[in-house]
Amino acid sequence: MTRLSPALIRLVLPVMLPLGAAFALSACASTEEEPYVERPVETIYNEAAAAMDEERYQVAARLFDEVERQHPYSQWATRAQLMAAYADYQALKYDDAIIALDRFIQLHPGSDEIAYAYYMKGLCYYEQITDVGRDQRVTQQALEALGEVTRRFPESPYSRDAALKIDLTNDHLAGKEMEIGRYYLRQGYQNAAIGRFRTVVEKYQTTSHVPEALHRLTEAYLALGVVDEAQAAAAVLGHNFPGSEWYVDSYALLVDANVRPAGNDRSWISRAWASVF
Repeated sequence: MTRLSPALIRLVLPVMLPLGAAFALSACASTEEEPYVERPVETIYNEAAAAMDEERYQVAARLFDEVERQHPYSQWATRAQLMAAYADYQALKYDDAIIALDRFIQLHPGSDEIAYAYYMKGLCYYEQITDVGRDQRVTQQALEALGEVTRRFPESPYSRDAALKIDLTNDHLAGKEMEIGRYYLRQGYQNAAIGRFRTVVEKYQTTSHVPEALHRLTEAYLALGVVDEAQAAAAVLGHNFPGSEWYVDSYALLVDANVRPAGNDRSWISRAWASVF
């Protein structure tokens, strides 16, 4: 190991000592936490509410959290938990909002605001629904969370809006099935396509995609040579959506094949449709 000469040590030491002291002070300052200062609960809550009014949502969320941290047993704390979740929702921090709402639901199942907490959780998922070309996991989560609202709190003021959003969510999920089914049909994978269109007919019968699904079933079954199922699909389509352009197309396909729409009680299509009414 190289040893410094006494002369070099005398030259370097005056410089190194102040630097070492500075580093030591810096380390102490970085590890020292800010002093805890308790403030009146009304003061913190009002600051948080003012931040919400000014649309400084992340600041508001932090202040509402501070209400609970400093005054966990006050009557303000429970409300602050819910408001923190709402602030996160407004800031588009949906994951943080969902975590906060789950915690509120777990801690306060008997709260007067519990229906609202479930509804907000559903909204957090609903707002993240993407186009039908992407993974629909969050769409399914939205459907489940909104379903909790209508099942648990059917008389709440949030139930009707939750039901409307469930319809839209189902329509979205049906749209995803249709997109995949059309792709399979274009590629000549009729059996795979039928599976997707069947899901729409059986599971999403109240959505706007059903007429096209019945037409695509007519098309796919004809391509496979399963004429009786094609006739049954067209018959259900014509009976329930007689003015639909999809029925006009299905009827034309059957005429080209020298057949007509015909009901078939043994067909899964007829049974599935009858089970709803």
